[in-house]
Amino acid sequence: MEKNSKIYIAGHKGLVGSAIWKKLSKTGYSNLVGKTSNELDLMDGAATAAFFEEEKPEYVFLAAAYVGGIMANNKYRADFIYRNLQIQQNIIYQSYKHDIKKLLFLGSTCIYPKNAHQPISENELLTDILEYTNEPYAIAKIAGIKLCESFNIQYGTNFISVMPTNLYGPNDNFDLEKSHVLPAMIRKIHLAHSLMNDDWESVHKDLNKRPVEEISGSDNNEKIESILSKYGIYKDRVELWGTGKPMREFLWSEDMADACVFLMQNINFNDVIECVGEIRNTHINIGTGKDITIQNLSDLIAKEVGFVGNILFDSSKPDGTMRKLVDVSKLNSLGWKHNIEIENGIKEIYNWYINNLI
Repeated sequence: MEKNSKIYIAGHKGLVGSAIWKKLSKTGYSNLVGKTSNELDLMDGAATAAFFEEEKPEYVFLAAAYVGGIMANNKYRADFIYRNLQIQQNIIYQSYKHDIKKLLFLGSTCIYPKNAHQPISENELLTDILEYTNEPYAIAKIAGIKLCESFNIQYGTNFISVMPTNLYGPNDNFDLEKSHVLPAMIRKIHLAHSLMNDDWESVHKDLNKRPVEEISGSDNNEKIESILSKYGIYKDRVELWGTGKPMREFLWSEDMADACVFLMQNINFNDVIECVGEIRNTHINIGTGKDITIQNLSDLIAKEVGFVGNILFDSSKPDGTMRKLVDVSKLNSLGWKHNIEIENGIKEIYNWYINNLI
């Protein structure tokens, strides 16, 4: 990519896309294009085609996606598969039609089987059944990988796929119903800490920024306590889903962006073909190669927030996959390694959360 190349970041306002936009800007790329979902509905094939025809981007980062945590994935199964398939096929097809020089498709490590060998190498793809709670989303992301591979094989395009592990960072989704585990835990523990200290100003500020089921900071305290209790948030405790025993790997979103820009600058599809004949598993894992239990993660967050109440786990709720650690040896061999460890990352994301409540 040249510094003046026109680069389209699909999903540039989200956790992933905003981190990529920030990284590109800081690195000196000056011709970036982004559209909000109100400006461009990527599920609309005609609108997507018109955008590509008008803007004529040279490079594409496909970071747009319909995402959420275990609760949302299980509840909105049709939305997760349908919306992601539509977004992916529209952008990938238009990138082919308009001779894009290179596209980077961002998936997720939930593509791997529930009982994949640990750490999970790229070759574990499609070797066993998926985790049920996020199966629709995983299938959509697998389809995205195969779309990229198939266009490359048939038409000679240069589309590469990366599978980041669990991400967290600035512009994360802190919705109590739809967010991933780490941002949800940060918000729950922050709110419980505020309740414990009778800091209603902080509670009101939080709910004014992000209402919960239409309850905002302008509602009375009784209503607020009632809706927060539905999500396991109390004055003396926080209740979390599962047993706390599952192990998860977490990657700072700006590290992920650094990896994506590195790969777009240095790696082509032909560089990740590992065999002659059947071409499979050309995607690249992005992660740290380190994991932590959900319980230990909650302890780290509580310490950072200053919360001294109880953290309880509801074992009647699903854990999801018990361990999901990715093998990052392929990425490391290509020349990239992460920088931010989880302890420093939690400090950074909690500071960001507090500073962005206004």
